[in-house]
Amino acid sequence: MTGSAQGQTPSPYALEARGLVKRYGSVTAINGADFELRHGEILAVVGDNGAGKSSLIKALAGAIVPDAGEIRMNGERVVFHNTRDARAKGIETVYQDLAVIPALDIASNVFLGREVRRKGIRGSLFRQLDMPRMRKESSAHLADLKIGIKSVNQAVETLSGGQRQGVAVVRAAAFGRGVIIMDEPTAALGVKESGQVIDLIRSIKDRGIPVILISHDMPHVFEIADRIHVHRLGQRAGVVDPKQRSMSEVVALMTGAERPTDDERAGRV
Repeated sequence: MTGSAQGQTPSPYALEARGLVKRYGSVTAINGADFELRHGEILAVVGDNGAGKSSLIKALAGAIVPDAGEIRMNGERVVFHNTRDARAKGIETVYQDLAVIPALDIASNVFLGREVRRKGIRGSLFRQLDMPRMRKESSAHLADLKIGIKSVNQAVETLSGGQRQGVAVVRAAAFGRGVIIMDEPTAALGVKESGQVIDLIRSIKDRGIPVILISHDMPHVFEIADRIHVHRLGQRAGVVDPKQRSMSEVVALMTGAERPTDDERAGRV
């Protein structure tokens, strides 16, 4: 059930924010920002450098605590004191630097920070890891997302950039039951590997998990996003339908050269 209480109308939003504010001394990074992510959609977040989109995403992921405003998941108010709180609610983030350990194998990276220990005294007392189970489940996740890596026993440092991105995405998809946030996932990749990552994002959506995509790559944004959240001066400038707006118009909204419609400003697209 997605409503805030039994008998109430389910919320149309998997994740939303109202009036978020974050200040660093005299600098206001988030200035009364609103945000809505619908169930099962890919929502791109775009904005010029310094627009405050990174701070917004960090607040939604629990990396920073806003000074004012509220965040809701499925209509229920949540408070994230840290990323652990957000992860406990099913929000997983794939950062641009991936946060993988190259020397470890794929299975160890998929379960990084969530290692499964053996049952009985070997796990509780001697803290031995259940590597067979971790490898089996990692292989299943790789196959589920159609990532072409033959063995989960190989070290991540032996993989290409796109494959490493795939491992990070698999880890997020394995544990992110609510929302997956992807920060510039194709920034350091070539054309072929970028296409593979785009396919991965589509696979996540096909599993019913909504995705927030932060990207400067407008062709990719228009290729994959259901809606585009335009962030400017620390707040939402508007939400647009990529089928109704051109890339040049979205860039104009980002810079303030063009004004959004009332519906776009209110996120009603």
